Amino acid sequence: MITSLAQLIDRAKVNPGVIAVAAAEDPVVLSAAKEAADEGIASFILFGDKNKIEAISEEIGFHEKLSVVDCSSKIESIEKAVRAVSLKEAEILMKGNVKTGELLSVFLKDDYGLKTGRTMNLVTIFETKRYHKLLLVTDAGMVIAPDLGQKGDLIVNSASVAKVLEIDKPKVAVIAAIEVVNQKMSATLDAAVLSQMAKRGQFGHVEVDGPLALDNAVSREAAEHKGISSSVAGDADILVMPDIEAGNIFYKTMAFLCDSQLASTIVGGKAPIVLTSRADSARTKLQSIALNVLLAGVI
Repeated sequence: MITSLAQLIDRAKVNPGVIAVAAAEDPVVLSAAKEAADEGIASFILFGDKNKIEAISEEIGFHEKLSVVDCSSKIESIEKAVRAVSLKEAEILMKGNVKTGELLSVFLKDDYGLKTGRTMNLVTIFETKRYHKLLLVTDAGMVIAPDLGQKGDLIVNSASVAKVLEIDKPKVAVIAAIEVVNQKMSATLDAAVLSQMAKRGQFGHVEVDGPLALDNAVSREAAEHKGISSSVAGDADILVMPDIEAGNIFYKTMAFLCDSQLASTIVGGKAPIVLTSRADSARTKLQSIALNVLLAGVI
């Protein structure tokens, strides 16, 4: 089992991936690509304004086997990058200097055959000294207010990320503000239904419990204090947040106040997508690329 994010980088070196970058004329994105290439975990096909890409690459010293496809517009760069993934010229798509919505709107077109029928979501793995193992969280940046069906998709997609970490049967905590069902709080109702659906095998090989408040999900002591008897409580592998507000606040708290290491991916399609933020550290970007390289081998 993978117990640290550093291990992702070591594992990715065994079978490096090919990544198609849409609108690659961005110093942050190219710096991340350079580090990944230097570490030997991926090679890149860069789509965008060739002159700008080459100028930035020269400035940062990114020379290793540059493959640049000149594009006259951002939409052309997105379409060509997605097509490269669709034709298996690349295994992974990476967001460059474009909006996430612009990238996904092309990725999800029927022409490219990359849809699975499931809702796509952002999954982040956190490594923190305050928890005894790696912790997966969804969704901090894509699905605004997931309904019951979408939360089911989030569980299935997150389980595919857990598979990369060699977690045989991930423990999924469906988070709410309280740990009992309250008919006035839809998050608790969804959690109870999802728990029952999981018992009937509707999400594959996972164990789901909820509603669980955050403290009950990550602290055995807190769960016991509340009288909660559950193998998930205090030992969750995956947290499913009730909405994007809760997920985003949790993500930024972990990233900026808790000195956590992290890696993220967009899953739910037939190929993983690397999404890096300007606020991410260089280490986070590298770990995210490594995670997506490993995911390309299992989804």
